[in-house]
Amino acid sequence: MLHSNLLKVTDFVLAKEPFTALERRAVLGLASLYCLRMLGLFMVLPLFAVYAQELAGANAASIGLALGAYGLTQAAFQVPLGWLSDQIGRKPVIVGGLCLLVLGSVLAALADTLTGLAIGRLLQGSGAIASATMALAADYTRVEQRTKASAIIGASIGVSFALALVLGPVLAAWGGLPRVFEATAVMGGLGLMVVLVGLPATPQLTDGGRAHIADRKRLGEALWGQGLGILYASIFCLHLLLMAAFTAIPAVMTEQVGLPPEQHAWLYLATLCGALPGVAMLVRRRQALDDSRPLLALSVLLTVLGLVTALWASSLLVLGVGLMLFFVGFTALETILPALVSIVAPTSLRGTAMGIFSSAQFLGVFTGGALGGNALHVGGAVGLVAVLSMLTGIWLAGLWRYGRAPMAA
Repeated sequence: MLHSNLLKVTDFVLAKEPFTALERRAVLGLASLYCLRMLGLFMVLPLFAVYAQELAGANAASIGLALGAYGLTQAAFQVPLGWLSDQIGRKPVIVGGLCLLVLGSVLAALADTLTGLAIGRLLQGSGAIASATMALAADYTRVEQRTKASAIIGASIGVSFALALVLGPVLAAWGGLPRVFEATAVMGGLGLMVVLVGLPATPQLTDGGRAHIADRKRLGEALWGQGLGILYASIFCLHLLLMAAFTAIPAVMTEQVGLPPEQHAWLYLATLCGALPGVAMLVRRRQALDDSRPLLALSVLLTVLGLVTALWASSLLVLGVGLMLFFVGFTALETILPALVSIVAPTSLRGTAMGIFSSAQFLGVFTGGALGGNALHVGGAVGLVAVLSMLTGIWLAGLWRYGRAPMAA
């Protein structure tokens, strides 16, 4: 089913100039790998805050730290493992990272304390293979096909996020958090099979690969050139909001609205489906604009408004509306921001820029879990809303001040 969906996306994107057979096989394999890996990591989001309360040492602050822990090691190891893949090859790094994901998932499944669970999450995140995987995609594809390859791989992440919000609560209702982490370990094993059996032989290093090495000398340009900095800040803030939201929303669904955990999946599915027309409208609209700042600002406001509405919901209808608004804004930004980075970054810096973008994203994951959990612990929903509102104000001001150049590219 996943393969057929990706195939349809491929046919649509490649209507004018198709991939070669090798490129097609490589991109579909890498997209499947991304989906398997991210599906396991995303599945804990809609249920972690509820089920982790059963573990020794659990409170809102410690749960938030454990939830975001994998983002810390992801952010720390993206660039070093990308560099290592330049030295010893992409596949060995990817295989090693998947092995760490499997090991961390097994440890998390066996944990009976929140500290043990956090250690497992840290180990999961230490397999930071996003930059090596994207560099491998560049090695497999011609220069003119790399934007399409990135789009297909990016779409697989969206597929995994949607599936995870539904499958996570189903698995947890069957066997709690351990069952979810066991499933994550299995998916990591399937990812290993994709790398070892499904992908074509590793090609000789292409111009894109050589540029990836040379890019280290131009790190400053990749960090700040042409307004890239505000795009990195935006993905950081977006995933901070996501993780902060899921330190609280599962408890809201259970305690304020009275929705049993085993029924959470259906609410997520309904609100995600309801959000799709809004997402499509925002993404299409961006392509027609020279200045994307108003559209990005609208998406940010929808995300935060939906989050605040959901946090203060006392009925299923209000909660559903809040989640739908949240998913419209979040999913639109998740689609638009990486596309802008790929457009704005100079061709020879695109791989490095995407690596920095991934690091900023995962740093936002850790910060959101830690900040959201502590704000919830100290000030409850009011404290969490106050912190996120302050962050949003700073984000919007920075976007409006520094966002003009890349959006016009």
